[in-house]
Amino acid sequence: MSDVVVVDQVSESIVDEALALIDGAARVDGQPAVSEQGRLQLRGGPREGVSHHLLRSGGRLVGYGQLEDADPVEAPVGEFVVHPEHRGQGFGRALGKALLESSGRRLRIWAHGGHAAARHLTQTLGLTLFRELRQLRMPLDSASLAEPSYPEDVTVRTFVPGKDDAAWLAANAAAFAHHPEQGSLGRRDLDARKEEPWFDPAGFFLAERRGEIVGFHWTKEHAAEGLGEVYVVGVVPGAQGGGLGRALTLSGLRHLAARGLPTAMLYVDADNAAAVRVYERLGFRTHEVDLMYRTES
Repeated sequence: MSDVVVVDQVSESIVDEALALIDGAARVDGQPAVSEQGRLQLRGGPREGVSHHLLRSGGRLVGYGQLEDADPVEAPVGEFVVHPEHRGQGFGRALGKALLESSGRRLRIWAHGGHAAARHLTQTLGLTLFRELRQLRMPLDSASLAEPSYPEDVTVRTFVPGKDDAAWLAANAAAFAHHPEQGSLGRRDLDARKEEPWFDPAGFFLAERRGEIVGFHWTKEHAAEGLGEVYVVGVVPGAQGGGLGRALTLSGLRHLAARGLPTAMLYVDADNAAAVRVYERLGFRTHEVDLMYRTES
C-alpha cells in the first residue's frame, strides 16, 4: 500500500482529482464525506492550519483526507474519504492513522451520515463518539407557514454584498461565540461562499434594531435536489429569547417555499434541545445524522 502524502498546498489537477473522488463517493454514500467548508478549503488555495492527505494506488488518487488545526483550544478536525471501488483494502485505516499522527494524536473526526463502516473504523482507531449533528427535513408549503411576527422596533431586509459583510461577520461571531465552527468564519470564508453558484442575497435576511444587526437567516438552495436549506440562523446576545429566531426562520422558509422548493432542510446539534424543539414544532423531523468522534482527552 502506498504511503499517505501530506501537503499544505495542492495543485489544480489534484484539486480536480480530489473533488471528483468526493463527488463519486457521495453518489454512492448519499452525502459528501467532506463538508462544504472542507471542499471550499480544498479549492481555495493554501490556508494556515489546513493540510491535505493524499493516498494513491497505481497512480490513482484513491483516498483524500483533510486536517484543520485552526482552533487554539479544541483538537484539530479531520475528514476523509476512500473511493468506493477501493474500500475494504485498508486505505481508510491508513488515512485515519495518518490524520491521527498529523494531529499529534489529538483529533476530532467526522463520520458524515453515520454509516456502519465509518463508525467501525473510528472505533478501531480508538476514537470515542461525542457529538451528533442531525439533519432535519420538512415539506414546504407556504400556505401552512405562519406569518413571522417581529418586535415593533425590529426591521427586516436582505443582505447587500460589499456593504453588510463586516457587520454580518461581527453579528455572526457574537451569535455563535459558543460554536467555534460557525463563529470563527472570517472574510475569506464569507467571500468564498459569495462566489458559490448557490449564493443569492435575496434569501439572506437581516433583522436590525436601530441600524444594528441583531439576527439573521441565511438560506441556501439545492435546486437539483429540490431542497431549500436553513443554512444558518443566528440571534446576537441581548436579542435572544424573544422569538426573533423563530420569526427569521419563518421568513426564510416562506422565501424558499415561494421559490417552488418542495422540501426544507437544516442541521442542528442533537444536544441543542431548545433549537430542536423550535424546529420540530415547525414540522421538521430527523432525516439523517452526522457523527463526530474524538481521541480521549
